[in-house]
Amino acid sequence: MSNKFFNAHHAPIGAFATFTLGFRGAAGGPAIELGRPANQDVFIGLEGDKNHFSFLPFYKDARPAEVDRFTPEAQKPDPKVIRVDSFSEEEIQREFHLGTDTWTAGDLTFRIYTPFKSIPDPETAHSDDLRSALVPAVICELSVDNRNNAAARRAVFGFQGNDPYSGMRALDETLDEGLSGFGQGRHVGAVTSHPFAYSALGFSIVDILSAAPNNRWFGIGQVGALIFTAPAHTVTTFRIAVSFFRNGLVTSGLDCKYYYTRLFKDVEGVASFAIDHSDSIISEALKSNELLDSSALSPDRKFMLAHAVHSYYGSTQLLDHAGKPLWIVNEGEYRMINTLDLTADHLFFELRMNPWVVRSALDLFADRYSYVDEVQFQGSDTKYPGGVSFVHDMGVANVFSRAGYSSYEKSGIDDCFSYMTQEQLVNWTLCASSYIAYTGDFDWRTRRIDLLKQCLQSLLNRDDPQPERRNGLMGLDSSRCAGGAEITTYDALDTSLGQARNNLYLAVKTWAAYVLLSKLFHSISEETFAVEAKQQSMRCIATIVGASRGDGSIPAVIGEGVESDIIPAVEGLIFPLFLGYTDVFDSQGTSSELIDALRKHFEQVLTPGRCLFADGGWKLSSTSDNSWLSKIYLSQHVVRKALGMDSDAVSETADAAHVRWLLDKEYSYYAWSDQMIAGKAMASRYYPRGVTAILWLDE
Repeated sequence: MSNKFFNAHHAPIGAFATFTLGFRGAAGGPAIELGRPANQDVFIGLEGDKNHFSFLPFYKDARPAEVDRFTPEAQKPDPKVIRVDSFSEEEIQREFHLGTDTWTAGDLTFRIYTPFKSIPDPETAHSDDLRSALVPAVICELSVDNRNNAAARRAVFGFQGNDPYSGMRALDETLDEGLSGFGQGRHVGAVTSHPFAYSALGFSIVDILSAAPNNRWFGIGQVGALIFTAPAHTVTTFRIAVSFFRNGLVTSGLDCKYYYTRLFKDVEGVASFAIDHSDSIISEALKSNELLDSSALSPDRKFMLAHAVHSYYGSTQLLDHAGKPLWIVNEGEYRMINTLDLTADHLFFELRMNPWVVRSALDLFADRYSYVDEVQFQGSDTKYPGGVSFVHDMGVANVFSRAGYSSYEKSGIDDCFSYMTQEQLVNWTLCASSYIAYTGDFDWRTRRIDLLKQCLQSLLNRDDPQPERRNGLMGLDSSRCAGGAEITTYDALDTSLGQARNNLYLAVKTWAAYVLLSKLFHSISEETFAVEAKQQSMRCIATIVGASRGDGSIPAVIGEGVESDIIPAVEGLIFPLFLGYTDVFDSQGTSSELIDALRKHFEQVLTPGRCLFADGGWKLSSTSDNSWLSKIYLSQHVVRKALGMDSDAVSETADAAHVRWLLDKEYSYYAWSDQMIAGKAMASRYYPRGVTAILWLDE
C-alpha cells in the first residue's frame, strides 16, 4: 500500500452516519449526515513509560487552547506531568479489508468492524432481524499487549466534539448498569462494558489524563474519552460501540424519520444493543473479510472494492415515510437524494444484496418524480408528443424536491445542470426491467407494466416523430430544456460524453433498454410491444455500426462532427451481461454486429494518446482529463467478460494507476472518490458509486 494514511468510511447500514478515520491530523471522527469527514481530533493511544502517551496520528493538537476563551489572561496550568506524542510512520501498520480496518503500532492495536450484510425487507421482516441489520453503530476494539510489562498501562479512545449545537457529555448515568461512555448531545456515543474503564470530559486529552477523579466529568470541555487500564503481563482487548441516533423528523418536503427509531429508543439503547451483540457483529465482519480475501481478485481490486463498499454504506439512509420504508443513497459530498444515474450504477450491488431497495427507489420515482413532456428538434420551435420520464434526483441535503422536479435540472442551458430526460428514462427502464428479471417479482411487474409500455413509447417519440425516420438513437430534446439541450450523467465532461443527443454512450445504453423491454414484453406475450422494442434495438445497431470510422473506432457523437473517442461506448452492454442474456453475445446472434463493432472500437481507443493516461489509468474521453472510477470499474468488467479482452492495459497496469489515484497523499482525505482530474480527486468525493466494482466478483 503506497499510502497507509487514507480516510475510509466505517458506517452502519442506512443511518447516513460514519466513523471516518485514516487520514493524518484532525480529519475524521464520527458524524451524521455530513458530505465530508467530521474534521475532529481522534485520540487513540497507549501509555508507554508512566504518563507518557503515544497516539495514532489522527489529531492536530493534544493541548488545544480552548481554555483561553474563559481565562485569556490567567496563568495556565503546567501540563508537563503528561507527555504526548505520535507513533512514527514506521511504527504504524495498517490492514484494510471489507469488514475490518486495523492499525498496529508498538503494543497497541486498534480495529474497526464494519458491517457488510443484506438488509431484510422491513415490510416482511421480524423486528429482531431488522435490529441486527440496522443497528446504527460500529464496533471498535482497542487491544494492548502488556505481556512484557510488570506495570499496568492506560489506553485511550476519545475525540474532540465540534458540533456547535450539542455539547459533549458523560453517558454513565443514562446507560444500563455495567456500561460507561461519553457522547455528543443525543446523537453520538462511545460506550464500553469493560470493567477496567472510565469515561471523562475535559478541555484536552492532556487535561483528561491528568485530571483528579472528582474532575473527570468537566462539562465545559469538548473532548471526551474512555480511559482503559491494561493489567500487567496480559493481552487485554477493550470493545467500544461508536453509536449514532437522530430522533424525530429529519427531512422536509416529505416528512421522514430514521427507520431505526422504530427499533431503538435513543443512543444509549443503540450502544447497549451493539455491545450485547458485538460477538455476532464481529463474526459477520470477519466473514465479510473471508468472502473477499478468498476471491481470485488481485490485491489492487480487493482494495478498491472494499474501499468503495465502505463509502457506499456511509451514504445510505433508510427512512420511515408514513409508516413505510424509504431507501436513499445520498450522493457523497453533494448529498443529492437518490440520483437516478447513480441508482442505475448501484443496481448490480443492490440486486445482489437487497433487491427490495431497488423497488423502493423505483416506486418513488414512478409515483412522485416522473413527468410528461413534449420534444423538439434542436433549433426548432415545433413541439411533438414526448412522453413519460423521470427526474435526475429527489432532492438534496434531506430536503425532498417538489413533485415532478429535481434539485438539479434547469432550463435554457446545454451544459452541467441541464435536463437528463432521455438518460433518466433509459435508467428507470433498465432498472425496472432488470429488477423484474433478477427477482421474479411478478406482482410488481403487473403493477408497473403499463408504465413500462409508456416508457417504450416515450423512447420512440424521442427518436423521431415519423416512424420511418427512426434510427434507434435520441434525436430530439425535451421541451423542459426550453431551447437548451439535454445532457447525460457525464455532466462534468465535454460534449464527447456530456451531450445526450446522438451520443454513442447513450445510444448503446438505449439499445440495452430496448433489448430488456423486448424480452420483458415477450415473456408476458405482449408481442406487439416486444416486436416494436426489438425493431428499435436493430435500428440502433445499424446506426452505431454504420458510424464506424476507417480504423474501426466510432465517434463519440454520431453525425454531429464530434470526433472524440470514448470508453463508455461499451457501458450499456452490462445490463444484458449481468442478467445472463447469453443470446445477446452469441457470435451468430442478432446483436453480433454491435458486439464486434464495440470490440474493434475498444481496441483502437485504449491506447496512449487516446484513452490512456501516461500512468496507465483509463481516460474516459480522449478530449477530457475528467475520468470517473465507478464507470471505469464497470467498463473494465464489460471489456473482460463481454468482449473477451484482457491485458495489462485493461487490468494490472490500469488497476495500479487507479489505486494510486485513491491513495494520493492529499486527496485521500475524501475516502473513496469518483471524479479524477488527471488522477486527482477534484469532484464527486466521499462518494458511493464505486460499488460497480462488485461486478468483478462475476469474473
